[in-house]
Amino acid sequence: MAHEGGDRPTLRRALGLVDAVGIGFGAIVGAGIFVVTGVAAGIAGPAFLVGLFIAAIAATANALSSAQLAAEYPHSGGTYEYGYRVLHPAAGFAAGWMFLASKISAAGAVALGLAGYLDAVVPGLHPRAIAVGAIVVFTVLNVFGVRRSSRVNLGIVAVSLGSLLLFILAGASSFRIENLRPFAPAGWRGALESAAILFFAYTGYARIATLAEEVREPRRTIPRAILITIGGAVLLYFGVAIVAVGAIGTEEMAATAAPLQAAALAFDYPWVATVVSVGGVTAMLGVVLSQLLGLSRMGFAMARRGDLPAFLQHVDPRQGVPRRAVLLIGAVAAIVAATGTLREVASTASFTILVYYGIANLAALRMPRDAKLYPNAVPIVGMVACVGLAVSLSMPIILLGLGVLATGFVLRAALRRFT
Repeated sequence: MAHEGGDRPTLRRALGLVDAVGIGFGAIVGAGIFVVTGVAAGIAGPAFLVGLFIAAIAATANALSSAQLAAEYPHSGGTYEYGYRVLHPAAGFAAGWMFLASKISAAGAVALGLAGYLDAVVPGLHPRAIAVGAIVVFTVLNVFGVRRSSRVNLGIVAVSLGSLLLFILAGASSFRIENLRPFAPAGWRGALESAAILFFAYTGYARIATLAEEVREPRRTIPRAILITIGGAVLLYFGVAIVAVGAIGTEEMAATAAPLQAAALAFDYPWVATVVSVGGVTAMLGVVLSQLLGLSRMGFAMARRGDLPAFLQHVDPRQGVPRRAVLLIGAVAAIVAATGTLREVASTASFTILVYYGIANLAALRMPRDAKLYPNAVPIVGMVACVGLAVSLSMPIILLGLGVLATGFVLRAALRRFT
């Protein structure tokens, strides 16, 4: 552990470009492509392919905004830090709180997504027991240091990517154009709502920015890692989605928690379904690992500024990780895994993360001119996309998200008043 500016605790810079890209891919290639694709298909029909394109534009603009912010302010906390430094402490807190609300829920619910794919490999296991067990295992792994976590993550990503590339190659011959008709049964609002869901699936690159304090040469490494991650994910998502919908149609995709496995069973090579199931399991594990990494660092950053209880800013002197934050975040995520569902959390998590990225784009606009890597058009596109996708969600989801934000400010005021 190093210290920066007196007694302010800091984290060890242990991650290079390959580590950062691996963490980004581990966060993206999981619930989105293996599970949320089916949810989006059920909302929009084949027009969810348009939703993928819209979400990709929004994600790319947000990725570039996050890249230049993380390069200029390479500290744990991502948009939480940027909001504080460039905008206002209230904006920073709002970003951090919404990140925690979105990703804690998602970490628990994504762990549940293991069940649909794991059942094809090892039938009969209890889904909630598997979900909670996965969170416990990866919480313990995080306690023993970010480098060790990153190496495990790289192995997980390799298996997941391999299974998806096989899915595309083996399934191309099973594509049927009639499965794309009718193309937009829910109209274009359905396509927009599916884009909001799928945007949530693209946002794993944020984990790179959240871990900025642990990246070597952050001004050079972070932008490169984010662009490699989002570019690769866009190509992969389109390839897999087109093959899946062409093979079985959106109704069958929406009817299962394991849409890619269902599509693979329709291929000329049904054994591919087993490989895809293994890839789905490893991808879900990768998401849980990377979510817990980013969440614990956000908790650490917020505690360091007094927005969460001070005991969470403690850094273990041997491993150089915020162990108390890791354990608390893991415990809360395990509770969510024991009580929540993936389908319920997708829309809610999408709204909260869109607020987070809206603040990131605003911060990118307000950066000093000489610190900017990209023109103002980039964060403007990102901001417009965040607002448009957020309002496309249902009113109950929007109100719930605003209620979560208001609750955060009440708790922050109470913490500062009584401590």
